[in-house]
Amino acid sequence: MSQGLFDEMAQSILDGEPDIAAALAKRAVAEGVDPLDAVNRGFLIGVNRVGEMFGCGEAFLPDLVLAGEAMKAAVAVLDPELAKGGRHRQTLGKVVIGTVQGDIHDIGKTLVATLLAAGGFEVHDLGVDVSAEECAKTARQIGADVVGLSALLTATMVYQKTVVESLDNLGLRPKVKVLVGGAPVTRTWAEQIGADGYSEDAIGAVAEAKRLMGVAL
Repeated sequence: MSQGLFDEMAQSILDGEPDIAAALAKRAVAEGVDPLDAVNRGFLIGVNRVGEMFGCGEAFLPDLVLAGEAMKAAVAVLDPELAKGGRHRQTLGKVVIGTVQGDIHDIGKTLVATLLAAGGFEVHDLGVDVSAEECAKTARQIGADVVGLSALLTATMVYQKTVVESLDNLGLRPKVKVLVGGAPVTRTWAEQIGADGYSEDAIGAVAEAKRLMGVAL
């Protein structure tokens, strides 16, 4: 098939158009395009480009949110097609993510979860106000590779440390890596609590998760 459809797929992500992305995914299915090609040669190109643009100041937070929603819409169409053939998108790793106990801020965490999923991770989003015990038990149950912890309040940062301790108590460390972020969180704090990665924004969180998985950037 022509490169044109793949280019349209990438552009739908750049434009942040979920309806168009879903329609293009359906068109690809109807035309017999390999769903993996649609993801890797089309939509994912757009995701990567938005990330690059954000990194150099050409795209902003709303652009990331819209791009993530467009990617989710496309994947919702393509994943069932992959499953029909007994195939799945290649995943870079399993991530458990949540906003820590006592904190109900959701937007930043949800954006990170969306971009991680768009970037090739299998993401289990536990939501907000997540206890250390729930986070650690879920990580053990699904065989998580990375646990992502968001805290938007200085008073709740301490629960990031509690999650690290809970993972230790279950014998999951250092195999399970911990990635932390949030407005009051710093790299110094991350190092202090024994976290493996830190990021101040969603694009950086995806890059850090890939680094923790040994994926070339």
